[in-house]
Amino acid sequence: MKLPPAAHTDQPWRIHELARDFRVEDVWSYRTPGAGPDDFPVMLAAMRARGGLAKQSLPSRFLFAFRWKLGALLGWDKPRTGLGTRVRPLRDRVPPELADTVDLSLPAGSPFTPVYELDNEAVSELANKTVHTLMHLGWTPTGDADCDYELRMAVLVKPNGRYGRLYMTLIAPFRYLIVYPALTRQWERAWRDRTLPLHPLG
Repeated sequence: MKLPPAAHTDQPWRIHELARDFRVEDVWSYRTPGAGPDDFPVMLAAMRARGGLAKQSLPSRFLFAFRWKLGALLGWDKPRTGLGTRVRPLRDRVPPELADTVDLSLPAGSPFTPVYELDNEAVSELANKTVHTLMHLGWTPTGDADCDYELRMAVLVKPNGRYGRLYMTLIAPFRYLIVYPALTRQWERAWRDRTLPLHPLG
């Protein structure tokens, strides 16, 4: 479910002190019935077990494949346009106690590079010719008797000039109509099935 920016900015996340020059582009919530305050690592593990582009819906896979093909054609994703070249990685700003919470030697399994992971929030980042973006996952109380805690995803962006702003505007309908609804189905199912075998034999 789409939420207003305040659903992210009003929370006491560490990301606020580190990403003041990024704007909140999207905030989305994912329902996790029965979740408690300490279940963020459980949710992350369930998401990773079910995650990955190969396990998303066919429309989402098509969109991502098209995006990577287009990026290759236009040079959006060349190394010189990314982290450590065109932009300074957010990881360079974080204190050691945050940076040490993730192991960059492990396969990321996504185009995003981990920045830090705590017991109630996790951040990863990606940069290319169009934008420097952060994906923030947070675990927060809802005040709802049926769902005490839920996952919230915030997308924070720093577009690369007018070109980047136009890019974000053009892809907005695809995010709202296809990508985020597909993630909702995938991640909420991951929570529901977290105690079930995710890859049954036979």
